[in-house]
Amino acid sequence: MLRTLSLSLLLSLCALGQDTTNSLNSDASYPRFGTKNYFTAIFRRDTPKFELQGPVRLQDYVASGKLELSLKAYLDLALNNNTDIQVQRLVLEIPRNAITRAFSIFDPNFVGRFSSTRTKTAATDALAGASTLSSLSQPLSLNWQQLAPTGTSYTINYGATKNSSNSTFANLNPAYGSNLNLSFNQPLVRGRSLDVLRAPITLAKSRLRANEYAFQDQLQQLLTNSENAYWDVIGARENLNVQEQALALADTSLKRAQRELELGALPALEIYQPQAVYARAEILVTQARYRLAQTEDALRRQMGIDLDPELRKLQIVLTESVLPPTDNKPFDKESIVAEAVRTRPDVLTQRQLIDVDEIGLRVASDGLRPDFSLFGNYSTQGRGGPLVRRQNVFNPDGTTSPVVSTIPGGFFDALDQMGGFGFPIIGGGIQLRLPIKDRNASANYADAIVNKRLDQLRLRVAEQNVRLDVLTAINQVENSRASVDLAKIAADLAQKRVEADQKRYELGAITLFFLLDSQNALTQAQSDLVTQSVQYRRNLLNLYRRSGTLLTERGISTN
Repeated sequence: MLRTLSLSLLLSLCALGQDTTNSLNSDASYPRFGTKNYFTAIFRRDTPKFELQGPVRLQDYVASGKLELSLKAYLDLALNNNTDIQVQRLVLEIPRNAITRAFSIFDPNFVGRFSSTRTKTAATDALAGASTLSSLSQPLSLNWQQLAPTGTSYTINYGATKNSSNSTFANLNPAYGSNLNLSFNQPLVRGRSLDVLRAPITLAKSRLRANEYAFQDQLQQLLTNSENAYWDVIGARENLNVQEQALALADTSLKRAQRELELGALPALEIYQPQAVYARAEILVTQARYRLAQTEDALRRQMGIDLDPELRKLQIVLTESVLPPTDNKPFDKESIVAEAVRTRPDVLTQRQLIDVDEIGLRVASDGLRPDFSLFGNYSTQGRGGPLVRRQNVFNPDGTTSPVVSTIPGGFFDALDQMGGFGFPIIGGGIQLRLPIKDRNASANYADAIVNKRLDQLRLRVAEQNVRLDVLTAINQVENSRASVDLAKIAADLAQKRVEADQKRYELGAITLFFLLDSQNALTQAQSDLVTQSVQYRRNLLNLYRRSGTLLTERGISTN
């Protein structure tokens, strides 16, 4: 009987707790008591296993046995397959779980206890009721505690007992007892504000937003690294083309010199210079090829292709042009700075920390208030069991008086008395705890003020750094624009010089030395054009990064 009642009460209380929790945090995904997977999740012995997925969407860009990638396609693969980005995304789940943890202040706590004790003692006087007194005690207690969203803490306690004995003086044997106690405590000053009560939840949500901004900042940094790897490959590829062209020019000059040497038109000592130039060109081509292979390996790592044994063997073809666009529109520096201050993730993170300081300041201020609360309790009880009636306690000769009658009874009698509220206990009052000198609370409040002022100053420093970063990035882009234009002119002039020296050499106006020198100057000018063009791409990417618009410029959403 006791077990049936306790189980019914337990289930009803658990259902109440689930409803309260659901109303507070409907997004929680942890198992709850009463659901079909509760016992499986709680008592499982196996360790969860996780399988890392391989790279995805790579086959979409394979054509004719080659991996053809525009910048947009490459960034798409990097977002889906880059391991560093996946790590940052997964780390973001920890502050999300912290929100669920913060709601635990409203989680109910249930404690059920049942015990059974058999006691046998030797009688020491005639009032023991038996020469060897044997008693059995079986108490049951069910306790439910919870903090309500209003700040009220309440406790529901149900207790039931069964006591049986072989004492002849026992009127109720076995004797059943049942009691129900309800108590509450409501803060009236300290801890009354719902903002203070929900401070752990608000802090967890605020920290999540700060972590989301930090994730955006990390994502922009990782995308910057990935895009730089893309331009590294293009720069290495174009540099290889330049060195191969230089090798072709050196080969042509060497063959011409060897032919002239055979015809006697060139002294024997003059053949060493074109041979040295050709050998040097071969060295530079070999170095450029290995440099290209190295940058391609780094590019494969950014896209996760290195994880696939088959796809990592494919030749990579990048479709973006090395030359930058010809748009020389001037930058509106102040508007770019204003946009960066408004949207850069590191600045938003710092602003979010000020919101956290505001919450901490309210909590610390609440800690200075006196602890004044209202409390109350109500309890009802009942007794039951078979009632044994005797003529008297003792017969004249000292023996036990015989039993006159036995009135049947049981546990339900105790429940009826408890439910009838015939034996209530009602109490209540107020409590004031007034710290005369609370140095701990005062120091906490002072720290909260200092933390807010510090974060405000750090926000100002961050905004100043943003302005400097953006202006520096704009100057670098403008410098790259001018450098690219000048490098184009220099390459064009170097090409014309080679063509002119070639004609002059054929006419005998100059020696082979001057022709080789102009060819080397052409190679250097073309190499400078490639370097300045790639550097322009890098500086423009850095401007997007510093202004906080990289994700927008690349059409990437973090939602």
